[in-house]
Amino acid sequence: MSGYEMIRSPKTDQGIVIKDEWQGYDLDLFTYPEHYHGDLENIYIPHGVIMDRTECLARLVVDDTDDNYMVALCVLKGGYKFCSDLVECIKSVSRNTPKHMTVRVEFIRLKSYLNDQSSEDIQIIGPEDLSVITGKNVLIVEGIVDTGKTMKALLKHVQTFQPKMVKVAGLLVKRVPNVAAKLPDYVGFVIPNRFVVGYALDYNEYFRDLNHICVISDEGKMKYKI
Repeated sequence: MSGYEMIRSPKTDQGIVIKDEWQGYDLDLFTYPEHYHGDLENIYIPHGVIMDRTECLARLVVDDTDDNYMVALCVLKGGYKFCSDLVECIKSVSRNTPKHMTVRVEFIRLKSYLNDQSSEDIQIIGPEDLSVITGKNVLIVEGIVDTGKTMKALLKHVQTFQPKMVKVAGLLVKRVPNVAAKLPDYVGFVIPNRFVVGYALDYNEYFRDLNHICVISDEGKMKYKI
């Protein structure tokens, strides 16, 4: 665990920072689908660590929200597992407070990757009418944020519907040059600029069924390249 470092101040939680030299865990220490043998380098973040961190983020969301109603806008497809687990944790945490929260989930899809490269062409695919968020607290839930260009485009789109408040929860934030947007309000892990899969994050629609977050091998990239 020496590759993980928690950065925390009294008022902010900037996430768990995974150092550049972190090589992950040996694949033999965990179970994963047999059909991906040979396609992965390592287990980068185990499922249990993801779940613990998600519960921490849920507590922060509940503490920060001044209302009992929230709309979670799930960014498909890579954010669906994180969104599902985060919403359940928010509900569970809020049950033990005077602020019992109701969370409505809406979905939107963004597309900006081909193979393992982020493209300049960002497509927002989803309901054209997001009037359900007008005047509401909105939490955008994204699986991974890298350059920030995609999130910047989505925030601009969401703001046209005049929500009361918009915050962003990102499970993973990559350390990349030329970042176009500020960090999400809630960050799970800050990771090096490596291409990771699993926990609904994919490589050309493969690996979404992994529970852990893993680093894909060169063999895996060639096998599933389009």
